[in-house]
Parts: sequence; structure tokens; C-alpha cells
Amino acid sequence: MDELVRFGVSIEKGLLAKFDALIRRRNYTNRSEAFRDLIREELVKKAWDEGESVVGAVTIVYDHHRRELLNKITDVQHDFQGTIIAAQHIHLDHNNCLEIIAVRGKPADVQRLADTLRAIRGVKHGTLSMTGAGKDVE
Repeated sequence: MDELVRFGVSIEKGLLAKFDALIRRRNYTNRSEAFRDLIREELVKKAWDEGESVVGAVTIVYDHHRRELLNKITDVQHDFQGTIIAAQHIHLDHNNCLEIIAVRGKPADVQRLADTLRAIRGVKHGTLSMTGAGKDVE
């Protein structure tokens, strides 16, 4: 871990009050950790925009009774095997399944995988959550 450095920040009183309310709702113990997370988030966005390697998760919910749907989902996953690290299949109830797909790679490839899965007829909902691959979030 790098050495901690202190620095001052000038900010309007009203904006600081809103920030303090936000960090209380998110259960931060102090402003410093909240600032560090905001900085990390911007660095991850920069890495995403510049095409650097990212990691994340694609989640989809679908009706497993839908004919041939699971085969289509599996086919897409095979097409993106260089991007997919692992996948977990969870039975939510009698009709619905959740697929959590861990991914790593170029942002465009990860986004294309997420978009392809979400576009499959029968997929009810899908999300992509990404972060930096390590060096951008230290």
C-alpha cells in the first residue's frame, strides 16, 4: 500500500453538507474513504474509455422454461470464452434462473458480451458491472 498523503480541499458549504449526507447513507466512516472511492471510480471509467483491461460481472435473469433459451445463452458464452472467467447458474424459483458471468478483458469485448446476452429473446433483464483490473483501483 502506498504512503498516505494529506491535502486540503476547498468546497462550498452546501455541497459539503450534501456530500456528508451521501457518505452517511453509504455508511462511510470518514470523508477520506469516500474521496478515495470517487477517485477510483473515475480512474476505472478512464480505463474503460481508453480500452484498458477491465473485470466485472454480467448478470441475466431468464425464464428457464423458454424453449432453446439456455442453449442460446450457452452458445453465446462459448463464443466469448476468451472474455468469460467463470459462470454461475442459480435457480431463483420454479420459472426463473439467474446467471452470473465473471468477465475480464477489453471493455468493448465485455460490453459486446453483455449486449449480446441481454438481446436474446427470453432474457428478462441483464446488467453489466465493471471495475478496473487491479492497477487502476489501488
